Order: sequence, then structure tokens, then C-alpha cells
Amino acid sequence: MDHGGHGMTMDLPPFTVARGLEFTGDPFFLVGCLLALALYGWGVVRLRRRGDSWPAGRTVSFAVGVATVALVMCTALNEYGMVLFSVHMVQHMVISMLSPILLLLGAPVTLALRALPSAARSQGMRKGPRELLVALLHSRYVRVITHPAFTIPLFIASLYALYFTPLFDFLMGSKAGHIAMMVHFLAVGLVFFWPIMGVDPGPHRPGYVMRMLELFAGMPFHAFFGIALMMASEPMVDTYADPPASLGVSALSDQTAAGGIAWAFSEIPSVLVLIALVFQWYVTEQRQARRRDRKADRDGDKELAAYNAYLASLQPRE
Repeated sequence: MDHGGHGMTMDLPPFTVARGLEFTGDPFFLVGCLLALALYGWGVVRLRRRGDSWPAGRTVSFAVGVATVALVMCTALNEYGMVLFSVHMVQHMVISMLSPILLLLGAPVTLALRALPSAARSQGMRKGPRELLVALLHSRYVRVITHPAFTIPLFIASLYALYFTPLFDFLMGSKAGHIAMMVHFLAVGLVFFWPIMGVDPGPHRPGYVMRMLELFAGMPFHAFFGIALMMASEPMVDTYADPPASLGVSALSDQTAAGGIAWAFSEIPSVLVLIALVFQWYVTEQRQARRRDRKADRDGDKELAAYNAYLASLQPRE
């Protein structure tokens, strides 16, 4: 028996982790993951061939980020997610909050800026791939979609406006709609965390305190959403209102589990991002301190001498 009209069988056995992690290889996301790894690997190889280095940690982070997308979209989790709200919520949380953070820590935009060829001036080319990317990064479109006034409401609306309206059931009614929804989750996570992470260049680069405030402005809404699901006395999403009998779960218990996942998972990315921000802040302060020391060595610490002279001028004269 089909579920949602796009080929998902409803006669699945009861969910276990082993069954959920069986490889199924959704073509869209499998091709997308392989393409992302290939392009990233091409950029790293291109840098190495010309003698430039690229941090191994960034490569590992990006690869793990791609692997998390494949984990929830190219395994049987994707099939169980069509009939179990709890499994779908695992997919949503991973692909919208964990995967974007890991991908952004891989600094793919920085890698592209360093690896893409520039315009061949000798051949009369005005803009090459690198110039086009720079133009996109400075475009009004990117400034808008990465501004907190846009990203925070979008991050919140992706929960409440989707699950608490008929839109979710409409998207789950077709394979194309389901794919579009998952791509949307990933895209929203990327544009939300991009300015906060601050690894790649972008039009908005607030200070570290403001980044933390932006992070905490969006995260509590995931917790509230989870609590709303857990406290509901009846199924709130029609798609999961009648789970297959073969799974041995009730719609309400499944929804309660989904709410618990949404509530608990909101803490994980917060901790990861805070650790990354504190580390970046520390590295920045150390770099600035070394720069000030080098400047002081060059000019004999004129800035300190001038400041001491200013303090001396404030002393009352006898």
C-alpha cells in the first residue's frame, strides 16, 4: 500500500535503528551528496597542486556534514519518515540544524574563492567564475537572505507555518514536494547559521556577542514547538494521524516522541555553535594581540608612550 502517493510502502516492520540505517540510496540526495564531495575535493586538490594548504579539519567537517545528509535521506530513515512523525523529526532536525553547521565549518565559500579561476584578462574576459561568485556575495539578494531580519523569521516559520498548516500535508503528498521540503530545511539552516558561524565571507559580519544573540533568538522556538507537540491531546498533522498497524505505534505516542526530539535536539546545535564562536573569538583576540605586539616592536610602542603622556597630563601640577 502506498503512502502519500509516491511509492512509499506502508507495510514496514516496526522501527529499529538497524532497519532505519539500511542503505536505500535516494537518487536525488545521493547524487547531490556525491557532487558536493566531488566539487569540494576538486577545490582542495587544486589548492594543493599549486602549493597552497587547506586545513584538514575543514575537509573533515564538510565531509561529515555531507554524510549526515546522506544518513537521513539515503537510508530507510527516509521511508520510515514518511509514516512516522518521530523519524521525520529526526530527519528535519539533522538536515536543518546539524548538517548546515558541519558544512559551514568546512568553509566551502572560502574554498571556492581560492580555487575558482579568475578572469583571463589576456583573452579579454571581464568576469571569470571567481568574479561571478564575488559579485553574488555582494549582491542585494544575498544581503537580504542572510540578514537576521529575514533569517530568524524564516527559521521560525519553517516550523510553525509548515507543520501547523495544510502546507505540510500538501508537500508530503508527492515525491517532488517531499524533496523540495527537505531541500528547504537544508537551505534555511545554511542561511541562518552562515552569518552566525562567520567562517566564510558574507555581507553580514556582526560581532561575536551579536552572533550569540542571533543564535539564541531562533533556538528557543524549536523548544516551544517541541513542547506544543508533546502537550497536544490529539494528532496535529494529518499525514501522521493514522500510522500503519505494522509499526505497532499510536499516532499520539509517535507525535509525543517527535515533540521530544524537537525539544531535545534544539540544544545540540546551540552548544556546537557556541563552542565554535568562543574558539573563533579566542583565535581573533590572539591574532589581534600578535598584530599589536608587532606594531609596537616596529614603532617603539608609540601608542603606549602617548597614552602614558596623556595620563601624566591629567595629574594636578604643583
